Amino acid sequence: MLVAEESEVVANSVGWQVYRYDLERPARALPEHLSLYAPDLRTWIEKLGGRHGQRFLLGPDGLPDLRVNAFFASPTMRNRSDLTNRDYAYSLALWLNFLLVLGRGWWDATEDDATEFQFWRLTDPRNEERVRKSSFAKDVAGCKKFYKWAGKRYQVVDPFDELEYERGRRQDNVKWLDPAAIRRWRDLGVRGRGLDGRRDRRWRGRNDQRDGAFVDGLYGTGLRLTSWSSVLLPELPRMAPGRGYFTCELADQCAKRENGYTYWMPRSVAAGAHGYREGARARAVRRAQESGLYESVRGLRVVQLSGKGKGVHLPDEKGGTVEKPWNDLPPQIRKRLFTETPQGLEPLSLWLNEDGLPRDAHSWHHTFEAANTRIEDLGLENFSCTAHMHRHSFALRWFSVGKLIWAQRLGHLTEEESQDFREQFGDHWHLVQTMLGHLRVETTKEVYLGPFRNLQVEVLLAHAEGFPVGKFMADVFARHPRVRTDPLAVTR
Repeated sequence: MLVAEESEVVANSVGWQVYRYDLERPARALPEHLSLYAPDLRTWIEKLGGRHGQRFLLGPDGLPDLRVNAFFASPTMRNRSDLTNRDYAYSLALWLNFLLVLGRGWWDATEDDATEFQFWRLTDPRNEERVRKSSFAKDVAGCKKFYKWAGKRYQVVDPFDELEYERGRRQDNVKWLDPAAIRRWRDLGVRGRGLDGRRDRRWRGRNDQRDGAFVDGLYGTGLRLTSWSSVLLPELPRMAPGRGYFTCELADQCAKRENGYTYWMPRSVAAGAHGYREGARARAVRRAQESGLYESVRGLRVVQLSGKGKGVHLPDEKGGTVEKPWNDLPPQIRKRLFTETPQGLEPLSLWLNEDGLPRDAHSWHHTFEAANTRIEDLGLENFSCTAHMHRHSFALRWFSVGKLIWAQRLGHLTEEESQDFREQFGDHWHLVQTMLGHLRVETTKEVYLGPFRNLQVEVLLAHAEGFPVGKFMADVFARHPRVRTDPLAVTR
């Protein structure tokens, strides 16, 4: 019912921690001395106005600050995305832990405290987890939003109001892995391989099929983590002979700023997802059905697929149904969609936990953290990876492919003819823009132009015909400070 989320704690002390409500799991009875308030914990939470997925903070004494948690229950935060709620909760917990070391309450915090927080977060050599300007700007945004809300209710001053800080460039956060490094990270981190490429006998992971298929999908499609984790079974393309890529549609409600777009799924990614569906996922569903778990899920909706496969028929309040296209269903609704099968209820979500329940998007961050820890334990330093680095690496790959393709198409044209061709059909930047789902090519260039400017275009042009992209990228980016390649291949 109450799920802990890891949050940074100043000086590794026990401090404020982030939790969230999970009201979809079976209800737990309260201790006898609390039963007069409610029969179970879920009912009590609902009486207090709590909602599924809502974050809240517990202090070092295990008790909440009701004023702080009222902020996360407010309309201000209900109208924001789950990712924003998560980021603000982490930022606020970090600030409270910093004040804990100073022996000060959030209501007494001063501008000097905010300035010291800035120094500690960005510059202090004693802090081994210093961050970039863009990450600190995110912390400030969360704290300012809290103080704006709290200031009207508790007459407290915003200590961040006059703080001068830079938001940082988006380019500063862009890092990549080349294709060989992506495969090595996956094999070592989530598939239980050793440095020799063979299965590690010490590997105790139970979800390597699921996790391997998921990370392959991130790199293969370029989707954001929240988007890829929201895909439903009917949205998974059917395997067909002779198809290298399958055209798919990302729903508006599952895309950033609700701008869905067309994306392309490689055959290998689709095959991996189907393999997981028929293997580990099917076993998890069968266990859940046999235990009766699905019947106890709160708020589930048993639906029927529409005849055209474009959406579902949802039950309405009048006892009938209403048809909804996939495009209109946000992730929080998707996780509650079930269908009736001969074996019993089954979730429509593609990605499930071991217990057979739909997997929350934020849970994948723990998967990446565990993978990075395992790789570090294997003795490979500075070979970590995040979900968004898969998207960055996807962009780098298609930028390289685009360069090769455009070199072949335009190599015989004059400069004037080449310019006219680009004006009509776009260039490699437009290819990357399309693959990433950006609305404007300027957004793509804002993130990637600076880092990509150092590409050796002459080398690309020289190898335009029949050159293996993977090997080319490994060679070109071997010494690039922000592109990681396969560390084992480099050292051999």
